Amino acid sequence: MFLCTLTVRFITRRFIGDYDPTLEMIYRHMAVIDGEMVHFEILDTAGQEEDSLQIEEKIKWGDGFAVVYSVTDRCSFDEVMRLCFLINHIHSSPKRSSGSEQPPVVIVGNKKDLQFDRMVSTEDGENLSKALKLPFYEISTRDSYEETVAVFNTLYQELMRQGHFSPGSFKRRTVSKLMEKIPKMQASSTLNSAGRSLSFNSFRDYIPE
Repeated sequence: MFLCTLTVRFITRRFIGDYDPTLEMIYRHMAVIDGEMVHFEILDTAGQEEDSLQIEEKIKWGDGFAVVYSVTDRCSFDEVMRLCFLINHIHSSPKRSSGSEQPPVVIVGNKKDLQFDRMVSTEDGENLSKALKLPFYEISTRDSYEETVAVFNTLYQELMRQGHFSPGSFKRRTVSKLMEKIPKMQASSTLNSAGRSLSFNSFRDYIPE
């Protein structure tokens, strides 16, 4: 899929067209949504993990998920349903105590600007989102900052609807040794205890064997 274009577009407003497809990073960023300061931690995955236990740890870490495919890559689209099932399966485990509702998931089709290279139609994406009962966006991170922001706003609003956070709360989680090894980048000023802290996973081609 794409590595950091969605995340970097969101936190810097800039489009990055040239990137390292093996890079994995946790980006920390502050943004104002609905008049409130929100602390985002976004895990941008490196894709194609070999160890299913690593995938499980990363899914457990997230509060919400953007499952991203490229409209120019049919194989990436074909993996979306499997990823969504995996997220729901892990978060519905009896060991999880986050409540009965599944975590917010948004399906994102990127690169809609590449019409001549398109292999997945808008209708394909809409039909899949209806089947899974999940929000769907078809966007161009190259052409539109606003479309990118809409993805994260939707995840945030759904978490608020589910009641996972109260005003002024700051979520602190137990981090596994695996997650501690992932590099972190501070995309905005130093975080403090004010506001809400939300962690999102941006999955690309990220499927266990």
